[in-house]
Amino acid sequence: MTEGLPMEVPVAGLPPRVRIHEVGPRDGLQNEKQVVPTEVKAEFVHRLAGAGLTTVEATSFVHPKWVPQLADAEDLFPRLADIGGVALPVLVPNERGLDRALALGARRIAVFASATETFAARNLNRTVEESLAMFEPVVARAKDDKVHVRGYLSMCFGDPWEGAVPVHQVVRVARRLMDLGCDELSLGDTIGVATPGHVQALLARLNEEGVPTSAIGVHFHDTYGQALANTLAALQHGVTTVDASAGGLGGCPYAKSATGNLATEDLVWMLHGLGIETGVDLGRLTATSVWMAERLGRPSPSRTVRALAGTASHKES
Repeated sequence: MTEGLPMEVPVAGLPPRVRIHEVGPRDGLQNEKQVVPTEVKAEFVHRLAGAGLTTVEATSFVHPKWVPQLADAEDLFPRLADIGGVALPVLVPNERGLDRALALGARRIAVFASATETFAARNLNRTVEESLAMFEPVVARAKDDKVHVRGYLSMCFGDPWEGAVPVHQVVRVARRLMDLGCDELSLGDTIGVATPGHVQALLARLNEEGVPTSAIGVHFHDTYGQALANTLAALQHGVTTVDASAGGLGGCPYAKSATGNLATEDLVWMLHGLGIETGVDLGRLTATSVWMAERLGRPSPSRTVRALAGTASHKES
């Protein structure tokens, strides 16, 4: 990396620090056609932690039939026990998934809902109301066990089958997730159609309905090249949790128009340029994504990874 770049030029009104919720090992790898070996996944998580990421979503306890790429959750999670000081949330779809996660000592879980009926049917084979009813005992049991619960909400800005999604519709489902007892809400732009004004309108409406900004994270996909602009709009509103995927891995296997997640490196480059602390070593993170891209047999889609990999040699740590 060229010395002194990106140059720090702070902008008034932005948070001093952002927590990056790294989703590459779960949301990224679940969308890969090939099944990545368990030992490679474990090394990936260790490298991400070594780069300074403090929240790394490790895997999913969804039935292997639905997400075969993550069928090794029981084998993988114990291999991460030596990682200290890093939160390792896991996705659970139902009580059976919760049982599997808790049996391995997971202390942070996530459930995943949809703001639209069509995606709920395709992703969960249930209506929105039926999916919320399924999550209710999951969240209740987790909270009784003092486990942190994140609620993912998909299709917050647009749906490939239903088109534009009204803000009030998103807010209604978001409010229900929080009422179930979720500690945190992640707003998903699953097909990457959001724009900054839409982001700020949704955040303002959520605040009006009693969902505090401190409980909100944002999860943008870069289909139309808007992910960083949308992230900046969220930061201007006060959001301090941003989801991203190392190397830009991932999409959504149930929404064919969903392209890759916001690349963690692209996010870190922007945040560091704004003088916002992340705790992430961009050089080590880039080296990690280059390493994973080699194992996947294709280059990283992250523009920052490509730029930095082209200007410096990254040694495996």
